[in-house]
Amino acid sequence: MKQNYDLIMEQEIKKITREGRKPTLLLHSCCAPCSCAVIEYLLQYFEITIFFYNPNITFEDEYKIRLEEQKDYLKKRGYNIEVIEGNYNSKEDFFEKVKGLEKAKEGGERCFKCYNLRLEETALKAKELGFEYFSSVLSISPLKNAQWINEIGNSLAEKYQIKFLNGDFKKKSRYLQSVNISKEFNLYRQDYCGCVFSKMEREEKKMLG
Repeated sequence: MKQNYDLIMEQEIKKITREGRKPTLLLHSCCAPCSCAVIEYLLQYFEITIFFYNPNITFEDEYKIRLEEQKDYLKKRGYNIEVIEGNYNSKEDFFEKVKGLEKAKEGGERCFKCYNLRLEETALKAKELGFEYFSSVLSISPLKNAQWINEIGNSLAEKYQIKFLNGDFKKKSRYLQSVNISKEFNLYRQDYCGCVFSKMEREEKKMLG
């Protein structure tokens, strides 16, 4: 059954607010543009640490640009938020995970496997470092399947006994807000998700006009 994950998040935030505290949250981020509006919203309620774990980004120069842009954006905003970098050398884990799905369309089963890979590593890191919650900014994108992301997150929360913050961050005009913030701070916005397969699909669409 389809869930309203934005409403579920708001209910959790109301509960936290009543308790009068700001719990710790390990927030997986794929890039500065996708994270900016999410951070601005959640920073009111959580002590956030960013987890930059994206072995799906095939090309190392692209990976470095996105990582540095993430760090630079936080400095520009004056946010006292630490960025923990995951193991980028685990790129082979991504290719192994999506083996046989190389020609799958963007948004399909290959992406589901990729969500799972990145969210599981986030859950494990959150558990290891003693965070109260983990989550991801991925659902800010209209191209990402929020239902899959939240189903995976909740399954991992049960598996590792750590709270997952549900959310559909594109709701309440947050995606538009992320676009506007990106323009304001002149953030680097890539036109593909990260893997070589999404890049090839994007280039094919450009050629077709």
